[in-house]
Amino acid sequence: MKFIDEYRQSSLAMKLADQIARFTDKPLKLMEVCGGHTHTIFKYGIEDLLPPNIEMIHGPGCPVCVIPLGRVDDAMSIAQRPDVIFTTFGDAMRVPGFRTSLLGAKPAGADVRMVYSPLDALKIARKNPGSRLAQS
Repeated sequence: MKFIDEYRQSSLAMKLADQIARFTDKPLKLMEVCGGHTHTIFKYGIEDLLPPNIEMIHGPGCPVCVIPLGRVDDAMSIAQRPDVIFTTFGDAMRVPGFRTSLLGAKPAGADVRMVYSPLDALKIARKNPGSRLAQS
């Protein structure tokens, strides 16, 4: 299957695990943030391939996985203010609120922009000094 089988090569995975093991002997902690990544790490035993000095920390989850009920509606009430530029990561754009999502608020006039990093939000704020910037 295209884009699946080519990523299931055990010889390639073992070679990569060997390269990672030779990378450093110092303790190293890596965090994955997305719950989907955590499930994949467990499903395919990736943690077992890592050397003992590398510890995986399973992070808080992305906004789609962990956002509390009602938080999207709070975000939209801020985003719909006329002087606000609301920035958020792409995965949070489609999280449904009571009436719509942040993506759905855009056609109604909300200035909602996707960013890849908090530094992107900072650039937007610097380019728009007369606006208030909010970020989820």
